[in-house]
Amino acid sequence: MSSVTAGLLADAATLLLTHEAVPLEQVVAGMPTTGYATIDESDALEIGVWEMSIGAMSDVEVDETFVVIAGAATLEVVDPELPAIELAPGSVVRLTAGMKTVWTVREPLRKIYFAS
Repeated sequence: MSSVTAGLLADAATLLLTHEAVPLEQVVAGMPTTGYATIDESDALEIGVWEMSIGAMSDVEVDETFVVIAGAATLEVVDPELPAIELAPGSVVRLTAGMKTVWTVREPLRKIYFAS
């Protein structure tokens, strides 16, 4: 299923996203919310836009590569334990399924993701 017609523009920076509260069991600090929209998907790949408000949350990741287009955050990979990553516009990060992470957002973070 695709929500973007081939050859037409999808503006990831201004795409309207509906936010929902992060489930309490995932909240680490504050009252973060997240929103996302799928831009395109096939059996092999989903492309979308994801955004998180200020706060911190834990998550378990899927296979994904993403590009940050707005905001500032720290991404901690706690399992397997890896050095923290400072995220800013232009950051490109690869995550693998099952990684346990903590996202600490200082400025609302928006990314384009490519998930398989």
